[in-house]
Amino acid sequence: MIAKYCDHLPLYRQSAIYARDGVDIDRSTLAGWVGRMSFLLDPLVEAIRLHVCAGIAIHADDTPVPVLDPGRGKTKTGRLWVAVRDERPWGSSVPPAAFYRYSPDRKKEQARALLKDCRGFLHADAYAGFNQLYKRNPLTGTAHLVEVACWAHARRQIYDVHVKTSSPAAYLLLQKIGELFAIEADIRGRSPEERLAVRTALSVPLLAALKTEYEKTLGIVGKGTFAKALRYALTLWDALTRYTTDGRLDICNNAAERAIRPLALGRKNWLFCGSDSGGERAAKMYTLIETAKLNDIDPEAYLRAVIARIADHKTKSIDQIMPWNIVL
Repeated sequence: MIAKYCDHLPLYRQSAIYARDGVDIDRSTLAGWVGRMSFLLDPLVEAIRLHVCAGIAIHADDTPVPVLDPGRGKTKTGRLWVAVRDERPWGSSVPPAAFYRYSPDRKKEQARALLKDCRGFLHADAYAGFNQLYKRNPLTGTAHLVEVACWAHARRQIYDVHVKTSSPAAYLLLQKIGELFAIEADIRGRSPEERLAVRTALSVPLLAALKTEYEKTLGIVGKGTFAKALRYALTLWDALTRYTTDGRLDICNNAAERAIRPLALGRKNWLFCGSDSGGERAAKMYTLIETAKLNDIDPEAYLRAVIARIADHKTKSIDQIMPWNIVL
């Protein structure tokens, strides 16, 4: 499991490696072992999900994954989603964790399924499937989640324009956005109160000037890719500036993007999931492995310890074998 989901080595390659050492283990046998272990570890995966959903500020993202589609002779596109709780940027001692979920499509129902038990703030891109979660309940006047847009996404669109066109206007905007990120680097790890005070004093005036620059530039460039990048940020401006209203929020969604990166690396090696159930198993394994890594725990040592104990471990005591509590 570690070789596949942490070191990105497909099961058929592992089978070939064992065969060179005179050990004949068919790929289907390895897949069966992974399936049985993922079932055994279900209660722990669910406990991590609940821990993530209990956070006040969640980071979410998704990425496509090819999945074999039997009978059609080709692959279909599934999705692997992630929800991350990481409060270390504002000095919290709450353990970080990442919960992954597989879905066969990217319908808005999948976004709701991922975040159904979450409340508070959601750091995410502008995926329309999240919009349902931001709508206010007419009876309570509150929303399921409050949108916090990502300045890394907004910056990337301006960066792409600068790379293609060498536009001085795009370069100027990149410099101003860079000033915002520099402020965040200085206050990382400080208390929410300190972060909010610094943002109020420094970031808010910079953002006001940046918005003026966005609007002025949009009036000049008119149409095209540059205009699209400008409108993207201006349309999301309230959500892009929401991080300046609460010291527990982040300027970007990089926590989720970092959690997605191992999936992208693995996809290049194992190429596709064999089935929807294979995608579900992958999500469970990534939940355990990446959460262990977030807590500076060796994922192989963690899985060895958990698999040795979990069959006889009481579900009501599941906290004892969470990555941040277990004694290896």
